[in-house]
Amino acid sequence: MRHTGRRNDEVRQVEIIPNYNPYAEGSCLIKSGNTHVICTVSQEEKLPQWLKGQKKGWITAEYAMIPRATQVRVPRELKKPSGRTQEIQRLIGRSLRSVVDLEKMHDISLVVDCDVVQADGGTRTASITGSFVALYLAIQKLMSEKKLKENPIKEFVAAISCGIYQGESILDVDYEEDSHAQADTNFVLTESGKIVEIQGTAEETPFEEERFSELLSLAKGGIKHLISKQKEALGIK
Repeated sequence: MRHTGRRNDEVRQVEIIPNYNPYAEGSCLIKSGNTHVICTVSQEEKLPQWLKGQKKGWITAEYAMIPRATQVRVPRELKKPSGRTQEIQRLIGRSLRSVVDLEKMHDISLVVDCDVVQADGGTRTASITGSFVALYLAIQKLMSEKKLKENPIKEFVAAISCGIYQGESILDVDYEEDSHAQADTNFVLTESGKIVEIQGTAEETPFEEERFSELLSLAKGGIKHLISKQKEALGIK
């Protein structure tokens, strides 16, 4: 039995508030249980040097946790992001670029900022799910301003965690469960079910392929629910 009483295949309560930041090209606040992340998308004038002349756009990401997002204060990363932070930033950027036709962005550079204001596990997956909503809104704004001729987004994308907890496969792992899990996995999947990225680690004992299939099946159901929440926030039926 999970400590919150959730079923093994049950996602935490999700709320996505669009246009949370009035200044950004696109933004939202995503609440996944007690994990809350502010996601904003900003247009920048500069493209990476290696992209100049290729008539393509670019999307990159930054991720941070405010000092008291967790139960114990964590100092700000003022000098250099930690290895964990850099890994999450790259994951968010890869996930968003996977569903965008960069050739349709024509030298437009977008920066995604994910700021965790409250953490209870699944901050990277919530960041990806929320960032897509902020990106969608930013693209709409750029199209309305005639900076983009056509929508470069190919399909929706979202992310969710799964784990093995007390010998059972569970969906949407919170901090308490993650702290005692026998395995921890993160899935990034598109609306059509394509795999963008899978991260998985056995904490104690290696797990079988059959167990992985269970986790993937749980993730697919969770992603379907999250994408419905994304569309609800964006007013898409």
